[in-house]
Formats: sequence, structure tokens, C-alpha cells
Amino acid sequence: MNGTEYTCRAIGVARTPFTDPAATPIQATFATARGTVEVYPEFRDGLAALAGFSHLILIYRFHRAAGEEIAERPLVDGTEPHGIFATRHFNRPNMLGISVVRLTGIDGATLAVEGIDLLDGTPILDIKPYIPAFDSLPDAASGWVTPQHVEQIKKQSASFRVD
Repeated sequence: MNGTEYTCRAIGVARTPFTDPAATPIQATFATARGTVEVYPEFRDGLAALAGFSHLILIYRFHRAAGEEIAERPLVDGTEPHGIFATRHFNRPNMLGISVVRLTGIDGATLAVEGIDLLDGTPILDIKPYIPAFDSLPDAASGWVTPQHVEQIKKQSASFRVD
């Protein structure tokens, strides 16, 4: 460890129907829930020209994670621990997460989104536009994540429908 530390401040907060980590979808791509991102007033001008994008990448802090681990079992069908950087587990160094959500509207400093998989009150650290030409890599390899694993996550996430 090199001892370098960085500070980061929240630019807003997620408002979602989820308060129980065990009853929250695991991946945004399979979530159907609607929520909002309330951007703090001092960052509101940063939303200019965002309306033309269909999807956003939310970068956030897992504020209710139990701690920082270097290995964890996957949340679905995880019998063996994997190195934390080979997972999307929340108990990771810096406790940072990402989710791609659909932008359905902007009202002042409030973003309406669909497909959210965050706990209510999650601090939002950054918002980036999802740009398919930059962010979609169809030939990317999925490592240990098999189609069966994806189907299990999809099935589990479907059980958390709140439409």
C-alpha cells in the first residue's frame, strides 16, 4: 500500500424504494425500479446538456457496506471467494459502485431514473453519460461470470419488482 489517499464528496443522493440490502436488485441492468437522483444545488449547473442522453452511469459509495475485503463470495451462487477486483461485491476497498440507469426525466436538480439498484440514501459521487460507442464492448470476455450466473442474477432481481 502506498499510503496515497484521496477525498471525495457526494454530489447528490439516490432516492429509491430499497431500504433492505437483502431485498435490493443485484445489477441495475435487471432492475425495474424507479427512483431519483437529487443533485445538490452547487452541482446543478453540471446537468446542462444531459437531457439528450438515454442512460447514465452513476458512481456511488456503498455507504452501508460492512467493511473492506480483499476477497468475497459472489452474491449469487458464490461458493468460493474471488479476489474482490474480480467481483462487483460491495465490501471492497473504497466501497465504490457503478450502475447504468435509464434517464427518464430532469426536473431542476432531480433526475428521474429507471432500473435503479441502489439503497435509498446512497451518496452519488459522480454522474457520467452512457455513450454506447465508448461504453459498450460486445467482444469483451466475462471471466468466471457464466451465462448461468447471469440468469440467476436476472431471476433474483426480478423478484424485487416494485413497479
